[in-house]
Amino acid sequence: MGGFFQQLAKTLADRWISLLVLPGAFFLGAVWLSLVLGHADAWNVALLTRRAEDDMAAVADLSSGAQVLLVTAVAAAASGVGFVVQALAVVTRRVWLGPWPGPFASVAATRTARRRARWHRLVEERRALEAASPVGRTREGQDRIDAVAHRITRLAMAEPGRPTWMGDRIHAVESIAYHRYGLDLAYGWSRLWLVLPDPARTELTAAHSAFAAAVATGTWAVPYLLLTVVWWPALLIAAGIGLTGWARARSAVADLSTLTEATLDLYGRTLAAALGIGDATEDTGPLTISEGERVTELVRKGR
Repeated sequence: MGGFFQQLAKTLADRWISLLVLPGAFFLGAVWLSLVLGHADAWNVALLTRRAEDDMAAVADLSSGAQVLLVTAVAAAASGVGFVVQALAVVTRRVWLGPWPGPFASVAATRTARRRARWHRLVEERRALEAASPVGRTREGQDRIDAVAHRITRLAMAEPGRPTWMGDRIHAVESIAYHRYGLDLAYGWSRLWLVLPDPARTELTAAHSAFAAAVATGTWAVPYLLLTVVWWPALLIAAGIGLTGWARARSAVADLSTLTEATLDLYGRTLAAALGIGDATEDTGPLTISEGERVTELVRKGR
């Protein structure tokens, strides 16, 4: 047990440093740059070098105890900033996934309606192309159909129901689960998770962790954006961090939604069998709509 707790403490310390202290320390460094340079001397390397040398000399002149206190204070401040940013990550996640809260509900509804209208136009275009040549289709005709189909899935995997691309990727999985399998994931996912084998859980956990890390990365753009009040180059840093987090989040959401849909395809019947629904002798194949509806009715418990 002693070895277990030592390893646990090491793991927690590593996560504390990587998630809070290091990003917070970089931000404190940016704060120092902002206060030293300001707007007028935003790129004044000579001034920056001179101030850095002066501050390093001042720290070197401090007693050992004072230096320890200074390092402790910096680490505490960095951790504090990190905790604030971690709290703000909830807002970033809501913005990227939706639905958006009350004051922005009308904007979200407008964006969702536009995405839905565009999606339906593309679906109608694909149907028209398919109807124009139901048999004897040429290679060029099939390529046009495939191109429109690609535009449809690139916009949304199912009828849009969220104001953002990432939100619609998650919404599509919920829609597919309900309309193709009769399963309400809001009630059924926790039960499905309990019957999944370890490899499936590991893949899903890794994808979710990647998305959480991307959200945390993107959220660090917020404090850097605030620094633009006193040092405009902070805008470049904020843009770089924000775009990096956003790009990583899109990739992670795509992986997570694909894995979740695959989980439904492969293990939906496992959930039904665990609940005593369906033919116990048939342990392979996708979940049927009638079985999914019975699972949903059971797990909802009349709610």
